[in-house]
Amino acid sequence: MNNKITDHQESYLIVDDDEIFADTLARSLQRRGPTCYVANDEVRAVELCKLHRPSRAILDLKLVNYSGLHLIEQLKAIDKNIKIVILTGYSSIPTAVEAIKLGANNYLCKPAGLGDILSAFDANAGNADSPLAEQPPSVNRLEWEHIQRVLKENDGNISATARALGMHRRTLQRKLQKRPMQQ
Repeated sequence: MNNKITDHQESYLIVDDDEIFADTLARSLQRRGPTCYVANDEVRAVELCKLHRPSRAILDLKLVNYSGLHLIEQLKAIDKNIKIVILTGYSSIPTAVEAIKLGANNYLCKPAGLGDILSAFDANAGNADSPLAEQPPSVNRLEWEHIQRVLKENDGNISATARALGMHRRTLQRKLQKRPMQQ
C-alpha cells in the first residue's frame, strides 16, 4: 500500500501484525486521500518511517515479538513531530500511561472506527467532561473479553484456546455459546 508522498497531504504509517486489518485500514484511509504505508513488524516500520517521514502513525500495542511501546521511541527519534495513536485490543491503564509518557498522542481500544482514529489525532487536549462509567465491567464481561483475546491469539482454535486458559474444551464451548452480560 505504498504511494508516493506529497507535501500537501497527511501521510500515515500503519503498524499492525494483523495484515488484513492493516491493509483494510490503509485502504479506508486512502479513500479519503492520505498516503499510507503499512508495516507488519518493527523493522519494516522503522524503515518506512526513515524513508517516507509520515506525519502520523497508527501502532498496534501488541505485535508478534515485541511491544508497540518500543516503537514509539524509535519513531519519535526519527521524527519528533510525528503524531502517534496506539490502537490495541489489550488495553490497560499502565500501558496507556506509558504510551502517553513515551510520546503517543492518544490511545484507543479496538474495535475503533476510522472516525474515532482520525479524531484521536486531533484531540490535543484532555476532556474533563468525559463520561465516567457508572459501574466497573462485570466479571462475566471481563471473562468474555479475555476469552475473546486468547481465542484471537490462537486463530480461533478452540482446543488451543482451552489449553491456554486452563479449561476443558467443552467448558469453553459452552461459555462461547453464551452472550456476555452487559457492562
